[in-house]
Amino acid sequence: MIRKTFIAIGIFIGGALFAQSDISPNIILINVDDFGWADVGYNNNQFYETPNIDLLAAQGMSFTNAYASASNCAPSRACLMTGAYTPRHGIYTVGNSDRGKSYQRKLIPTPNTLILSDNFTTIAEELKQIGYVTASIGKWHLGDDPLTQGFDLNIAGNHKGHPKSYFSPYKNKNLADGCDGEHLTDRLTKEAIKFIKNHSDTNFFLYLPYYAVHTPLQGKQELISKYEQKPDPTEKRNPVFAAMVETVDHNIGELLTALKKLNVRENTIIIFTADNGAMNVISDQEPLRAGKGSYYEGGIREPLIISWPNVIEAGSKSHIPVSNIDFYPTILEMVGVEEPLSQIIDGQSILPILSGESIGEINRPLFWHFPIYLQAYKGKDFESRDPLFRTRPGSVIRLGEWKLHEYFEDSGLELYNLKSDIGEKENLADEYPEKTKELHDLLIQWRNNINAPIPTELNPKYNPELN
Repeated sequence: MIRKTFIAIGIFIGGALFAQSDISPNIILINVDDFGWADVGYNNNQFYETPNIDLLAAQGMSFTNAYASASNCAPSRACLMTGAYTPRHGIYTVGNSDRGKSYQRKLIPTPNTLILSDNFTTIAEELKQIGYVTASIGKWHLGDDPLTQGFDLNIAGNHKGHPKSYFSPYKNKNLADGCDGEHLTDRLTKEAIKFIKNHSDTNFFLYLPYYAVHTPLQGKQELISKYEQKPDPTEKRNPVFAAMVETVDHNIGELLTALKKLNVRENTIIIFTADNGAMNVISDQEPLRAGKGSYYEGGIREPLIISWPNVIEAGSKSHIPVSNIDFYPTILEMVGVEEPLSQIIDGQSILPILSGESIGEINRPLFWHFPIYLQAYKGKDFESRDPLFRTRPGSVIRLGEWKLHEYFEDSGLELYNLKSDIGEKENLADEYPEKTKELHDLLIQWRNNINAPIPTELNPKYNPELN
């Protein structure tokens, strides 16, 4: 049984009174890797086929302005697990922070942290504390084993950021090989369903971070052939990637079917999202600019669906900006935890959005901090600030419809109105100096409050003449 931390609390959501004192929901958090905002059918993608993800959106609330807290894998996952911004845990990128050619980097970047410290309290530890059975099935990427971070079960999770193969044999020390040719996404779903079946009589938290659709691009041949023959109106999408997307979607359908058969769907919250934007050189994110590794919208804006049958209004939609750092406090409020173990949570519960209540408190700034370098894809047009890097050191703030970028190498400021310019094509910093100053002041204040490191040391190997 779940140990309650409250007494007789009721919350009105979607017109229904959810009596938290009588029942606690199961939670499934699905985190698809490198899956972009523009990669789902319900966001008007006419090439990829995602009927089950679209169905999930029809069963819950979808968010049009949902964000990852970082533009690549490890930092985004660290923020999701802790509810804390990147300066708290120091994971800013994958691998080293000085990626790219040395003579092209003007500054010495902030060193990167590779492993999430066990000193942080994860959402799994919070839920385990009140009696939930917890499992991580899929990509971990924050250390060697999530069992040290509050999970009772780990299948396939390690420090690797992508699989060696999507087809068995997997060569994964935390996943036994299946029959030859078994697909990794199918296997992870089977393991997830097995976990749910084994714990259908108690409360569970399932973190299901698929390795797909991260490279290497390896799809099922019958699906690849299907998309090779299907007209692509953009002529910018990869049939193999499309096959991987459809396989993920198929497995979302398998999961939904299993939940219904096991009679736990009605009491299960499903959160569906992605860790960062797609690689836009593989899957174009138009109308968003750039993709994975960039802090333009294509790198950080994500699909997000939250479904809770008979509680959250089916088919509802929110345009309020939210972030994956908000999952932590939202889940805690959903299960009634009033005194979290973690003392530092930068996210904010979005339960008022899900409930349709007053949303004034949610109108707050969102921040990103990336004092690192991330090189561009060789020979590819990435739509970034320059052709050499997807990311140069800087910070970003979004408040309402406005978004400000600051870059530390040249003190450059870029201001965009996302309501009228979702593609971030027109820099309005000079045209709106007061708005630029307002957001820049907020950004500086946030960095000071959170002790965000700012690289200032010049790189002696920098040579602008070679750029």
